[in-house]
Amino acid sequence: MKSLKKQRRIQIIALASVALLISTALIGYALRDGINFFRSPSQIVAEPPPPSEVFRIGGLVEDGSIVRGEGESVRFNVTDGGAVIPVTYRGVLPDLFAENQGMVGTGSYENGVFTATEILAKHDEDYMPREVVESLKEQGVYKDPNGS
Repeated sequence: MKSLKKQRRIQIIALASVALLISTALIGYALRDGINFFRSPSQIVAEPPPPSEVFRIGGLVEDGSIVRGEGESVRFNVTDGGAVIPVTYRGVLPDLFAENQGMVGTGSYENGVFTATEILAKHDEDYMPREVVESLKEQGVYKDPNGS
């Protein structure tokens, strides 16, 4: 009788472990396209990602670099003070997108140009994405707007 209870417990534990492993694998598989890693321009120059990788880039829009093309296409440079990455984007830019302002773009890097599929800009005069602030602090370029 005792060996039957022990065998049943082992079966339940093994079944629960397999179910947990399968559910973890399915969650990871479902999230694989939704996870975008953040990189600063300096990190991209140091270790260029493969062209198939979708990631986020953040930094400041370089002064004098915005060039509007035909239709909704636009080219500009993003910098973190240590490196500059050219960016192309086809679409409507956010209203608050401007030179010397923080931005985050999602897309891929190929042939030395970041092709963005989405551009996010600051939402008020003091906001800058946390990743961009950290990257600019590492480069020694960030100036706190509050003076602290």
